[in-house]
Amino acid sequence: MKLSWDSSALKRLPRGVWALGFVSLWMDISSEMIHALLPVYLVTVMGSSMVAVGFIEGIAEATAAITKVFSGALSDWLGRRKVLVVVGYGLAALTKPIFPLAPTLGWVVGARFIDRVGKGIRGAPRDALLADLAPEELRGASFGLRQSLDTVGAFIGPLLAIGLMWALAGDIRLVFWAAVIPAVIAVWLLVTQVREPEREGGPARVKAPLSWAAARKLGGVYWAVVAVAAAFTLARFSEAFLVLKAHDDGLTVALVPVVLVVMNVAYALSAYPAGAMSDEKGGSRIKSLAVGVALLVVADLVLALVPGLPGVWLGVVLWGVHMGFTQGAFSALVADTAPVELRGTGFGMLNLMTGGAILLASVIAGVLWDGWGAQGTFLGGATLAFVALLSLWPLRRVMRKNSAAIAEEAGQA
Repeated sequence: MKLSWDSSALKRLPRGVWALGFVSLWMDISSEMIHALLPVYLVTVMGSSMVAVGFIEGIAEATAAITKVFSGALSDWLGRRKVLVVVGYGLAALTKPIFPLAPTLGWVVGARFIDRVGKGIRGAPRDALLADLAPEELRGASFGLRQSLDTVGAFIGPLLAIGLMWALAGDIRLVFWAAVIPAVIAVWLLVTQVREPEREGGPARVKAPLSWAAARKLGGVYWAVVAVAAAFTLARFSEAFLVLKAHDDGLTVALVPVVLVVMNVAYALSAYPAGAMSDEKGGSRIKSLAVGVALLVVADLVLALVPGLPGVWLGVVLWGVHMGFTQGAFSALVADTAPVELRGTGFGMLNLMTGGAILLASVIAGVLWDGWGAQGTFLGGATLAFVALLSLWPLRRVMRKNSAAIAEEAGQA
């Protein structure tokens, strides 16, 4: 795999792919403006306890992960994606005014819950819609572009919240009101600029997308991709441990958010080039994943063994770049291997498996931290990442065998 990409691919990406990318960017700006300040708002303004904050966030993220499975399957049953994507983003936009208006903690909990339900509803159908819109030879570039734009929103949002807090003399409610604007822009872009592609013979519908028959139809190659994705995610625990490591090594509380900003900048800058390179012939998706997982091994080793903040910053940058090389590639592999009519279910299952894996990974990381400190956590992560790297070679053989079988069938047809 060459460490270069055809810049003309950007010009060849369909309008709908660009539009979905900017929808993600604007909604992420809105959501991160609120999420960056929400814990402080809950504690200082609403009088919530830290236990309540943890409960709210845990329930919210679990809700999103579970909802993705059913929304993806529903999009396959309907034979349509866009309607569910609009509902998901629309629900998220409708919750934004509730945060500044909420008179009690219960209202905030309800808004956060509905916001995550919206995220769950839109996630798998949006990825399936993107796969439907993207030309086959540009799938990696398409998913990489969306990841890049989404991640740009993830670091612009907190920076904008910081700037507005300074400009508005610390009025959190006014910042929450400002977050309504990018959410409305996101929904407007989705409704007016994204058109669902017509399928030959009309929309293909699946009567029972969550049945054993559908699971078998997804195929062994698809399930091999999901298994490798889950194994990889076990090595990629929550970025909260990057923040804890930076704080332990001397970064002040006021500057701790910069850790995630730096990581997301590295992620955003690498996601599109890595996705475009994975479109090259000759098993480039697996090569992209191999580079990404190897970068995770190196990032963990740097964080474990290089002392002080220089080691933290190098490890955080490598962590962000590894995300750029892996997240879009896994999505493109699902689009490559799942049947068109079951793509929604395919993306939903991927999200469910990796969501459960990252929860388990974070628990393992916490246990290692309590027992052996930060070094134990990151050395454990490096070990798991190396195991995930080894699992890519069997996957490559499976995919090559599948490609050969498809080519043979085409030759006989």
